[in-house]
Amino acid sequence: MLKSPASRQTGLLVVMALLVLGAGLGLRDPWPSDEPRFALVAKQMVDSGHWLFPQRGTELYSDKPPMLMWWQATLYSLVGHWRVAFLLPSLIAALGTLWCVIDLGRRLWTRQVGLYAGWALLFALHFTFQAKKAQIDPLVVLFITLANYGLLRHLLLGPAWRWWWLGWFFAGIGVITKGVGVLALMMIVPAAIASALHWPRVRLHVGEGRFWLAPLAFLLALSLWLVPMLLAGLATGSEQYRAYAGDILFRQTAQRYTQSWDHHQPWWYFLGIMPSLWIPAFLLLPWAVPAWCRRLRRRDPRYLLPLAWWLLVVLFFSIPHGKRDVYILPALPMFCLALAPLLPGLLRRRDVQGVLAAFTGLLAAALVVAGALALLGDPAFEVRLTQGRGLAPGATDALAWAALAMGVWAALSLWVCGRRRHHYALVSTLAAVWVLYSLLGYPVLNDSSSARGLMREVGARIGPEAELGLVAWKEQNLLMADRPAATFGFEERWHEQLHAAVRWQRLVPQRRWLLVNEDAMQACIDRSRAEMAGISNRRRWWLVPTPAIMGPCRPSAAELERERRLQGPALRIERAGAAAQVPASAAW
Repeated sequence: MLKSPASRQTGLLVVMALLVLGAGLGLRDPWPSDEPRFALVAKQMVDSGHWLFPQRGTELYSDKPPMLMWWQATLYSLVGHWRVAFLLPSLIAALGTLWCVIDLGRRLWTRQVGLYAGWALLFALHFTFQAKKAQIDPLVVLFITLANYGLLRHLLLGPAWRWWWLGWFFAGIGVITKGVGVLALMMIVPAAIASALHWPRVRLHVGEGRFWLAPLAFLLALSLWLVPMLLAGLATGSEQYRAYAGDILFRQTAQRYTQSWDHHQPWWYFLGIMPSLWIPAFLLLPWAVPAWCRRLRRRDPRYLLPLAWWLLVVLFFSIPHGKRDVYILPALPMFCLALAPLLPGLLRRRDVQGVLAAFTGLLAAALVVAGALALLGDPAFEVRLTQGRGLAPGATDALAWAALAMGVWAALSLWVCGRRRHHYALVSTLAAVWVLYSLLGYPVLNDSSSARGLMREVGARIGPEAELGLVAWKEQNLLMADRPAATFGFEERWHEQLHAAVRWQRLVPQRRWLLVNEDAMQACIDRSRAEMAGISNRRRWWLVPTPAIMGPCRPSAAELERERRLQGPALRIERAGAAAQVPASAAW
């Protein structure tokens, strides 16, 4: 039994976090763009027993370190169900991040402040959205926040040498997760400045020898993956594995930062991301900034360190041309931590309550209008949406009713909570949106979003004895196939994949079928003899039997130009030979 009010408040936050973040677990398969890739790599780790060098199909996958895939593969070994295992790392990471923020708030201020920090972070759109996806970013946020936790325990509440070493260690774990974990160590910069200016409560304790053991902890974390990977790669004597090491250690880190080749955005990009994705907490910024300034003038380092680190992270990622919204996600927990002590006072203000009421009301109105238009609007729009996305019949109606339910719940929450408690209405609304979306939206959208429906239909059409080859495939096609499928490279040009696939098919023409992305279809394929397999992820797919191949598949100039436009520059050329490949014949 939770007897004290503080215990009940903590229990409520824990239950709400499990409900919001865990809703829908096991109800969907991996969805693009990144989830099927990581789940496929993890599945191949389990199937092959080779965990050190991840593979996507027949190629070594060097875009990201294998930390997330290790978590997914390990959790699958424990739970035995991929639909649960692929999302569990994000759920565990999100809960761990919440614990760090809540405990830091409690130690630096009060238990109530810690809970406010947890509520602000839990319902920040950016955090919740990413926590319900199977991507690397929730793990990166966890390890960077753990590093911040350890550093702050030492810098503001220390000396606490074990936490100081653990802070550096988790920064290293963050590096071998996605490369940016080292950013946590920038927390030392404002701490050093404040210490030099003799701010109270902040000290680095540089004079003690134990201070300098921290870099060793950082290197130890790096070596847990780096040393075995390099030793194993060099021991093979293979150019493929040396290329893998070079690509993941240099091109995907320093070169990606200094010479960004994708996601180009202006320098002020994150100034638009935070107001749109860090809501509702970011709505309070106009009142928070003056309050922060007053506390900084009083030389309170509890605000200086998290706020300065937040701004340093934003500045760091604003410099390169390549930017994505998730790059600054690790700064969100520290933003919520610095905001939390102000929330008890801010939520008593009428103007703040008015802003929260307006936001909740607009959200309610948008949901009701969207649901009503979907139910009562132009039927042709519903038909186009269903056909374009490959949705099941009645899917749009189900989503429309869900949106209406969310909007009605939001309106009722505003009415029940009254004028002075609009923040309760907002929390109730956001919880309902996430839970209904997960419980109703996941099953409705899963077949078309994950390629589960397409690959089930393909398996039924070709029969259990047939063999399947994939051309211009996506990770979800190989992941959802009901049998081992032949692939002919992933980064290969589509016409090269098709040429290799046709040769493979002709070896056993009676049993072998090709599943071809419509964008990769060439004139050598007689569409009257091929079969439309279905639509998945807004792509049309064709089943091609051997009789549908009419002569040699040599792409015309127009087909090559279309392929170049749709597929983009050849990754193998971009990487200057660094793409590590296993010969396509290995899949035959």
